[in-house]
Amino acid sequence: MISKLSLAAALAVTMAAVPATAQTLEQDARNFGSRQTYFAPDISPSGNQVVFLASGAGSSTVAQVFDMRTGEMANVIAADGKENSLRSCTFASEQTLICRVNGVSKTDSGVRFDWSRLMAVSVDGSRETKLLGQDASFYDTRLRQDDGSIVDYLPGKDAVLMARDYVAENRGTGTRMGRKQDGLAVEEISLGDMDADMIFQPDDRVSRYYSDGRGEVRVRQIRLSDGGNYLGRNLFEYRPLGSNKWEKLTEMRFSPNGGHEGFLPLTVEAQSNSVLGLQVRDGREALYRMALDGSGKVELVATHPSVDITGPVRLGRGLPVIGYHYADEYGHTTYFDPTYEQLAANLARALPEGTQITYRGASADGQKLLLSAGSDSIVEQLFVLDQATRQMEPLVHMRPQFEGRTLASVEPVTFTARDGARIPAYVTMPNAAAGPVGAVVLPHGGPSARDYWGFDWLAQFIAARGYAVIQPNYRGSAGYGESFLNGNGFQGWQTAINDIEDAGRYLIDEGIADADRMAIVGWSYGGYAALLGAAEAPDLYKAAVAIAPVTDLRQLVEESQDYSNHEMVERMVGSGPHLNDGSPRRRVDEINVPVLLVHGDQDTNVDIAHSTRMERALEGAGKQVQFLRYGELDHQLDDSQARVEMLTAMGELLDRTIGN
Repeated sequence: MISKLSLAAALAVTMAAVPATAQTLEQDARNFGSRQTYFAPDISPSGNQVVFLASGAGSSTVAQVFDMRTGEMANVIAADGKENSLRSCTFASEQTLICRVNGVSKTDSGVRFDWSRLMAVSVDGSRETKLLGQDASFYDTRLRQDDGSIVDYLPGKDAVLMARDYVAENRGTGTRMGRKQDGLAVEEISLGDMDADMIFQPDDRVSRYYSDGRGEVRVRQIRLSDGGNYLGRNLFEYRPLGSNKWEKLTEMRFSPNGGHEGFLPLTVEAQSNSVLGLQVRDGREALYRMALDGSGKVELVATHPSVDITGPVRLGRGLPVIGYHYADEYGHTTYFDPTYEQLAANLARALPEGTQITYRGASADGQKLLLSAGSDSIVEQLFVLDQATRQMEPLVHMRPQFEGRTLASVEPVTFTARDGARIPAYVTMPNAAAGPVGAVVLPHGGPSARDYWGFDWLAQFIAARGYAVIQPNYRGSAGYGESFLNGNGFQGWQTAINDIEDAGRYLIDEGIADADRMAIVGWSYGGYAALLGAAEAPDLYKAAVAIAPVTDLRQLVEESQDYSNHEMVERMVGSGPHLNDGSPRRRVDEINVPVLLVHGDQDTNVDIAHSTRMERALEGAGKQVQFLRYGELDHQLDDSQARVEMLTAMGELLDRTIGN
């Protein structure tokens, strides 16, 4: 830990960095492939304790609690990352953490599915760790993927409001034994003795409850079926204060392009007796406030002429919403409260230019703030700010291996696609680059996602190896309005792949990249784009790396038949000639560059069969292919050893095909 500093002091001293020195491939693969050391932080109600998850060997994770009064650090719970993975730990009270553990299992028919469980963990180890969900039974009538979620952490109590999933039992005819209740209930659970008081009875229509942060459940979400199939339609109901009667608030439908139609509630604010959410206005997501007093009053809070509003910003549970966030070239927060606007200005002056601040949580009274600060070339550092004393305590560097090291800078650019459309992108340049260099096009996953300005470990690894990197927010990306979604990146694959290709040609036209030294790398949809791009632009790319890629659109639809969102996947992918033309596995004859495939066996997002079949198809066509397969890992490949091996293979391929 680092000593306290005054907010008025030059915190740039703690975040100062020196230019990176040349590293070997082995060193770069280890530094960038190692999982982030500290992540998912939270602060206790008093503001005296901070918990964060810390990466261990391989894919293991441990939750650590730091006491800022004593300076002591304690490990409280760990997971090996194989049978189960620790995803988050948050303070329910000063004494108890609520931690979420995830895993992957198979049904009797061999279908993989994700599951997650919540558990209560005492900070000092004085109580046995307890699962919060309902116990599973041999007679359960359905799978319980999630045992529920925390609706609210109750101020001043060692208790929580939990949306708890009840599963009915079928013990056969002739018996009254067995659970009859089914669906999502809300219960107040005492974390000391695990006693539970039912607040709302189980309801199999409800998929989510929203609280106001003060212990009052105000809004619930009901999934509506269309002829027995869920197609993204949702009804939201609200409960007036002092009443147990639910009344209609609004309806909303998720769209195949990744957007939505109608008002999407995000957070309830007790102070204004309202719910804030997003709704499309003039083709872009705008932030609205909807009253919960029966008046039906709807107020436009914020809109932006060129990008979507991301959502509201609040410091902590039950505290007021203090502003909203949006991202154009950079991320921005606009504050409602002049107090926080001034605080942000003070922090901007104290920290290095370009540093972005992220609020991670607050004490119950809002006086102690947990925040992180970082930029494109300086990795995040975690702080606790005491507003009363104006003291800011640096806690940990999130990736300590880069402490004091300046990484490659990231510049936002906009290029013109072949049809005249303007496409935003980010260019990461290797330090001390001179003249045209080898370059990599790095499309993001999703496709209805986007890249943001900031630190990206994969792009930084490639830049550290001496290559320029461009990350295009191609059409199909989220954040730029409805029309920019262009249907989605599968149905509109031709436009998306053209934009990605045009990003590479932009680097050449600008004199940044050598036309004979260009490769493409991507993860998930980005991996799909890498393979399809290699087929579409055989004159441009010299190598392709595809991590957890979709390779066949028909296969994607067929696999979804085992899941409840089958109809939504069918709508997203669509039908027609693009199922063949937009499937890399059906175009292997056109791929004439070396291919590196990477995939985890436990991937429930994109089944590993996409890569195994792609490998067979490439080998059958006499193409060069290397396949790294990881038996115990999922879509994220969240294992340091696996990522180091992946980056080493990627670096060797890039050096061989586009290196000096």
